[in-house]
Amino acid sequence: MDSTDSRLLPSSCNGKHRVRISVDRGGTFTDCIGVFPVEPTAADPSEERIVVVKLLSEDPAHYPDAPREGIRRILELATGRPHPRDAPLDTSNIESIRMGTTVATNALLERKGEPCALVVTQGFHDLLKIGNQARPRIFDLAIAKPEVLYQRVVQVDERVTLVGYAMDPRPAPRESHDGDNIVVGRSGEHVRVLKTPDWAAVRQQLQQVFESGIRSVAICLMHAYTFAEHEEKIGQIANEIGFTHVTLSSRLSPMIKIVPRAHSATADAYLTPGIRRYVDGFAKEFDAGFSDIRVDFMQSDGGLAPVEHFSGLRAILSGPAAGVVGYSVTSF
Repeated sequence: MDSTDSRLLPSSCNGKHRVRISVDRGGTFTDCIGVFPVEPTAADPSEERIVVVKLLSEDPAHYPDAPREGIRRILELATGRPHPRDAPLDTSNIESIRMGTTVATNALLERKGEPCALVVTQGFHDLLKIGNQARPRIFDLAIAKPEVLYQRVVQVDERVTLVGYAMDPRPAPRESHDGDNIVVGRSGEHVRVLKTPDWAAVRQQLQQVFESGIRSVAICLMHAYTFAEHEEKIGQIANEIGFTHVTLSSRLSPMIKIVPRAHSATADAYLTPGIRRYVDGFAKEFDAGFSDIRVDFMQSDGGLAPVEHFSGLRAILSGPAAGVVGYSVTSF
């Protein structure tokens, strides 16, 4: 990268989505990199130009959103034309945007997520307060436990149980008889439905939560990783009532063990609404939204997710993961 390089996007490439942009939005600084084709010269035979823009992540006196401002400046450097701050950005030259962000990380650390409720099988209202009894500092006399993320708990009078459970990953064949209320779950395990919820009562409970002002809900029931029907029905009722975000543990993290599944569902319900608001507001800064460009966000696992599939749970370590991936690529 040559800081004296002032070559512009060739006129033949204008309006043809040739500028690739990467953004790392941190708590203090936002770093933006733009890559676009240029005409080679005798002084510089390279056919691509790389530009870097570094901004304060919070500078309301000069711009409302740092990633948007960084992209605006990159487009000006690429095209040589002004892109006014008060006008939607022209997407005709943007090929892709890749972003790592600490929005979810900061919301979790500062406890500034969305007020949410946890819907759980009756009798397990203290599930996440009790946890799994892991005690890494067992002799510490002043352990400070983090507060739970939800504000209210809804206990649903339902229960299913596994039939003929054994520590064998291969479920034994079993014949089902009429009246047994036994079904085969997603995992191949046989599940007996001991208690089906009273759906009218569930609707009343959720309505009370909705009227309290909560608009996000996490649903996590016993054995829902293999038998998800009860969660799906409750999710349908929540959507009908008007909840703006509903997380089903059976869809988000269909894994055995209810404690980590409930932690994941609650974190998603707590963080995703804020992430969606940020993404929606970011999209409005572009003249065509994201309809004609590819926008990916870095996930906690170091992989990229399309903007429409980016969620709060998978965004918690988005920024740090991007740093690790960048370090590994540039160092080895």
